[in-house]
Amino acid sequence: MAKLLSRMSPQIKVGSKPGRLGLLALVLAASVVFARAEDRWLHIKVDDTAGDNERVRVNVPLSLAEKVLPCIHADNLDHGRVKINGADVNGVDLRELLAAVRATQDSEFVTIQDRHDNVRVAKAGGNLLIKVREDHDKSTVDVKVPFTVVEALLSAGNDELDVGAAIRALSAHGDTELVTVNDKTQTVRIWVDSRSAAE
Repeated sequence: MAKLLSRMSPQIKVGSKPGRLGLLALVLAASVVFARAEDRWLHIKVDDTAGDNERVRVNVPLSLAEKVLPCIHADNLDHGRVKINGADVNGVDLRELLAAVRATQDSEFVTIQDRHDNVRVAKAGGNLLIKVREDHDKSTVDVKVPFTVVEALLSAGNDELDVGAAIRALSAHGDTELVTVNDKTQTVRIWVDSRSAAE
């Protein structure tokens, strides 16, 4: 979490607890100012039982996230777009692949099973689904992203991901559970709904 916050705001020393808390307080205060009554809210909930027993709660209106993204210039993120290295996708045209997948009926595209892991990639109800189960540490990962959001993310140039466009597309959806992660020491949940406070 500290690495994520460091990338979001390199000017704040987020390696320390006061730095992390200060950044979260700033984000939450800005949320109140920029939020609109009809806004969709992005919620991030992290509970880490290892070490300092850290708990993180972030509740940000998508309209604020859309306004803040162009202000961030760190690493590969610039003006709401993330630069990707062409080698990272091994010569695969992600846009063409997405168009082909979207045109097919709901189905399971990838299943990987071995002694330790079970990975599934599927399309269902207009969503891209990724499920990972790791037997050795009993960890689970579930990702559910609407195809319209994935398309918006890939709407930039060939070597960019448009995070701002993805946020705009996400705001048009109803309540959406995006990511859940569970392992021995950490649980992570990311979702969008119309409430300003997490559950």
